Formats: sequence, structure tokens, C-alpha cells
Amino acid sequence: MGFLGVLLPIFAIFILGFIGQKKFRFDTKVISTMALYLMSPFLVFRTFYTTEFEKDYIYMIFYTVSLCLVLILLVYFVAFFRKYSIRETCAMILASSFMNSGNYGTPVVFLLFGATGLKYAIVLMVIQQMVMCTIGVYYAAKGSPEGNGIQSALRAVRRMPIVYGAIAGVLFKYTGISLTEPMLAAVSLVADAAIPTIMITLGMQLANISMKKVAVNKLSLSLFLKLAISPVIAFGISLALPVDDLVKQIMIIMAAMPTAANTTMYALQYNTDPEFVSSATFVSTVLSLVTLPVVFFIVI
Repeated sequence: MGFLGVLLPIFAIFILGFIGQKKFRFDTKVISTMALYLMSPFLVFRTFYTTEFEKDYIYMIFYTVSLCLVLILLVYFVAFFRKYSIRETCAMILASSFMNSGNYGTPVVFLLFGATGLKYAIVLMVIQQMVMCTIGVYYAAKGSPEGNGIQSALRAVRRMPIVYGAIAGVLFKYTGISLTEPMLAAVSLVADAAIPTIMITLGMQLANISMKKVAVNKLSLSLFLKLAISPVIAFGISLALPVDDLVKQIMIIMAAMPTAANTTMYALQYNTDPEFVSSATFVSTVLSLVTLPVVFFIVI
């Protein structure tokens, strides 16, 4: 059971959200918005408020951006030889280059490494959100009829509350503003609710995904890049970085996570082949039950 013992409880929560959505047809967007805009900023704030800054965080930024750019270049390489359209290329980038570090990767790291690993996972989640709401939105918009990538990306960054939570946590910590115990307890109540809520939300989002008209060949390439090539690239990047072994393990595990659920929302919003992107999200999440234990066995 070993590593499956880590993944199965997480999948049980995903399934809870999946069944609940099939049965009750909740408004997933409302719950997702609540988790993103109300809960996650408190989780991020608490992490940056209570954690000492480490030079590893700079290397984590380099790792996240480098991994994303290398994967994007690989997609362009594939698209060139397969003669994909701009829309198909952008959809492939959304499906292959962004990992689900929030409502999947963070809980996995927490179960594997405890609170010590969680602080690094949350920092990676914030960095990944920044990358997704800039580079991700850019490609989503580029693949749409409007093609208004840069302006859309800038608007998305301004609206991203996780970023403000991180800034507030740093400001409170390094300007000497201290929270009273009752105030910190209130922050912790909301922060502790964030992870289970976003996990249930992912299950709900998966229940809404359509698998109609799946391009099998293109989907297979995307899954190979996301689940197999991505952790190999992350391993290579981590070797070049002077970071702790724990951080290297978390980097590789995060890279092996399935397609980020947010990319489905971006694809839907900009009409960038949403059927393909949503299919990649669903299938990669299911397949990760097989691929992640292999990565755990090699890395840990």
C-alpha cells in the first residue's frame, strides 16, 4: 500500500466532491471562487507570516519558471512537426505546462513530509499561481479569437488574491506588525479550511468535465509531457540548484502532478479548445494514481 496509502485518502476526497456534484449539481464556480478568493489568501498569509524567508525560495522561483518555459518549448517543437494551429498549440501548452500544485500537490506533500514540506509546497503554489495567471492566461488568450494575451494577463495578476495574501504576510512579518493569539487563531481557522475545500472543489470540477470528441493522439502526447517528461526535467533543474534534498524531492513530485484545474477555467473563458484541455485535466488526474507512486518510489 505504501505510497498508495498517501494518494487514496486524497482521491477519496476528490471522489466525495465528484459524487456530490453528480448528485446535487452545486454551483462549482461559486465554491471555487470562495476557496480562491476567501480561503487561500489566509493560508498563504499564514505561511509567509510565520515562516522565515529562505534563499531556497529564490531557487524555487527559478525552478518553476524554467520548468514551465522548457515544457512550452517542447510543445512548440511538437506543434511544428505536427502542424498544429495556434489554437491547438495554445491548448496543448495549457494542458502540458502547468501542474496542479494547489488542490492536489499541496495535500500530497503535506501527507508525505508533514508541516515542514507544507511550507515549501505553499510557496511553490503561490509561485505557480503567478506563472499560471500570467503565462497561462497569455496562452489561453492567444488561442482565442480575440488574442488579447498581455492585457488579460495583467488584469488577472491584479485580481489574484493569493498574491496579496503573500505580500501582506511578508509586510506583517518584517514591519513588526504582530497578530494577537485570537486573531491568529481566526486566520488559522480559515487557512485550515482551504485545503480540504479546494480538494473537494477539484472533484466537483472533474464531474463537470466532458470527454466528448477527444483527440487521442494529441491527448497522449500531452499526458506524456505532463506526467513523464515534466518530472525528468524537474530532476535535471534540481540537480543544478543548491537547495536542500527535501526541496529537490518536493520540486520533482510537484512537477509530476497532473494538469492544473485552473487551465480548464482559462480554456473555457477564452474558448481555447476547452474540450481538449478539460480532457487532459481529467485523464491526467486519474492516471496520476498510477504514475505518482512510481515517482515517489524513485525520489523518496
